[in-house]
Amino acid sequence: MRYTDIAIIGGGLSGSIAAAMLGRAGISTVLIDPHESYPPDFRVEKLSGHVQVERFLKTGIAESVLRRATFAGENWIARFGRLLDKAPSRQFNILYDSLVNAVRDEIPATVERICAKALAVETSPERQKITLSNDETISARLVVLANGLNVGLRHQLGIAREVVSACHSISIGFDVVPAGRNSFDFPALTYFSERPSDCIPYITLFPIGTRMRANLFVYRGFDDPWLRQLRRAPAETLDAALPRLKRITGAFDIPGELKVRPVDLYVNDPRGQPGIVLVGDAFSTSCPVAGTGCDKVFTDVERLCNVYIPHWLSSDGMNAAKIAGFYADPVKQACDAWSAAKAFDFRSVSTATSPYWTAQRWARFIAWSAQGLLRPLGGAFDLEPNVLGHSSSSSSSSSRSSSSSSSPSLSSSA
Repeated sequence: MRYTDIAIIGGGLSGSIAAAMLGRAGISTVLIDPHESYPPDFRVEKLSGHVQVERFLKTGIAESVLRRATFAGENWIARFGRLLDKAPSRQFNILYDSLVNAVRDEIPATVERICAKALAVETSPERQKITLSNDETISARLVVLANGLNVGLRHQLGIAREVVSACHSISIGFDVVPAGRNSFDFPALTYFSERPSDCIPYITLFPIGTRMRANLFVYRGFDDPWLRQLRRAPAETLDAALPRLKRITGAFDIPGELKVRPVDLYVNDPRGQPGIVLVGDAFSTSCPVAGTGCDKVFTDVERLCNVYIPHWLSSDGMNAAKIAGFYADPVKQACDAWSAAKAFDFRSVSTATSPYWTAQRWARFIAWSAQGLLRPLGGAFDLEPNVLGHSSSSSSSSSRSSSSSSSPSLSSSA
């Protein structure tokens, strides 16, 4: 049996960041994940917006990781085949597996990494026991469950799940190449839906290395025939749904396969569980359309590793009442509530046909048009899109209020 203070189950984004932060703080930590190197996985493909990047910086590892990304300092905003604005942006584009592996490179050698699957967890108010697929056993004061969408351990521990919105949205990722020319004219692009009936909030195009990557988001059921049609004839189906998109992009081809990922919005209820804390998707999911998933991960891990784990380890025991403080943290709760609200607001502003939401769509269109006209005169507000369809000036104010009480990070390297 191996002994440690913290055992992290899951080496995705949240688990790997936690391992890097705790290792840098000198806290005895073991990271358990079945993959030596994180495999390809269609999830986050860019970090964008001032607030999201600032949240990442609080973890202390962001600067080194973001050097691996492709930076885009300008993002074109368009709708109805019209270029509305060339907005300054702070986009760092990187495939999810590259992002996770870059984070893993920041994990100190003092953190023991075990390439195995956690088969069972037994919790108590004092120490926790983890049984691994390699026949090893880990004894830890605290288990950080960061295994994302995996349900086996959650079921075993009796943690209930509430599905808030089944198949809330679907993310579709693919490469695009310009047809008949060497490159696209835009550095990055966000193109908003032309019709609510198409159930498409927007498509975003952005460079990763020498590739131009596209993320298309839709509000449809996973068995919708439109998705089968998109797989069979992606360029034609996309052109029918967004017929004026190519006025901005020019002709393009889709050379490779499409990655499709449906997302259920759910919240797990770990109340009453001693010795274990849930972070990231293991606790609750977010809608990729709203672009708040990384905000939640960065907030969860930063608060847990900078504030709660050092405090918990300073006293005996790891009972449920002690751990409940993390879930009640006002910064975490504000970020979770903000993320949930954005998920439903964006769906309504994209697909609802009531007079209120129709007016909201036109208000955004007019605002972007006005900003694009004012920007050359130097009088535009900074309304960089944070992939929410709202200005960063309005959304970041609420985000800043939710993170204003964050304590300094364990490492000042970022």
